[in-house]
Amino acid sequence: MMMPADHRYAAHEALVRPARMQSGLWRLLAGLVIVAAFSLGGTVVAYGVIGGVFPGPWVQGLSDGSNPAAMLVLLGGFGFAILGVAAAVRLLHQRSLLTVTGNMVPLVRQFRKVLMALLALGAVVAVLPPYDMGEPLVANVPLWQWLAFLPLSLLAVLVQVSAEEILFRGYLQQALAARFRHPAVWLCLPSVVFALGHYLPAEAGSNAGLVALWAALFGILMADLTARAGSLGPAIAVHFVNNAVALLFVASPTSLNGLALYLLPYEMSDTAGLRPWLAVDVALMLVSWLTARLALRR
Repeated sequence: MMMPADHRYAAHEALVRPARMQSGLWRLLAGLVIVAAFSLGGTVVAYGVIGGVFPGPWVQGLSDGSNPAAMLVLLGGFGFAILGVAAAVRLLHQRSLLTVTGNMVPLVRQFRKVLMALLALGAVVAVLPPYDMGEPLVANVPLWQWLAFLPLSLLAVLVQVSAEEILFRGYLQQALAARFRHPAVWLCLPSVVFALGHYLPAEAGSNAGLVALWAALFGILMADLTARAGSLGPAIAVHFVNNAVALLFVASPTSLNGLALYLLPYEMSDTAGLRPWLAVDVALMLVSWLTARLALRR
């Protein structure tokens, strides 16, 4: 039996072992096609049905998430990717989705521990300077409306981040780890694909490369957490907190801001405004990763 090359990732073996049963690379490629078909086909059908049943100007927001209803539909649509992974692993690998996520009991326990630690970290960061972003935040969704949407908003974000973790740190990472022993392969390759999905030059302009590098580093850190924990719980927790802040509290004015209480005072393409805060965001990402690792040791 092929054992992990790095003892720090011994827990990863519980996730990788089922993937070795049907580990041909052609199966992975075919599986990714199935995931894409479910994701694209499902969202097209869902948008058509929902738009037909509930017509109105809100439908225009499906292109950029510029209103609350559109954002809920966009985020909820990531659930089709979860269905796609479930179909792929069942049809091509003869295993269940639970073998991708990890056992639900430790997953939920680890998710809760990391989430509580990150909320405590957030409380500490909130009382430390600086207390603004150089310019005032721009009010977006009225507070009463934001609070009314908040339960559904949090659920939608959870669906979205769970889908990305199941696909990248679950299915893709496990399939590569089943074939390649060195951690650099399965830590980095899914993160590169993840980063490519965050390369948006039309929105971020000359900042697009830096945003993609941020996403690549985030992917590597989430892959590391998954391998250390033996479940997707910690990565989902970190990703959930990150995206909840970025989509529900202070969002970009460029897109995906329909559920945000406030907007950033600069565009994604603003090099002078964004780049210093990207550095801060990287530092906070590293602190969050370390906080998650400490929480898992408790």
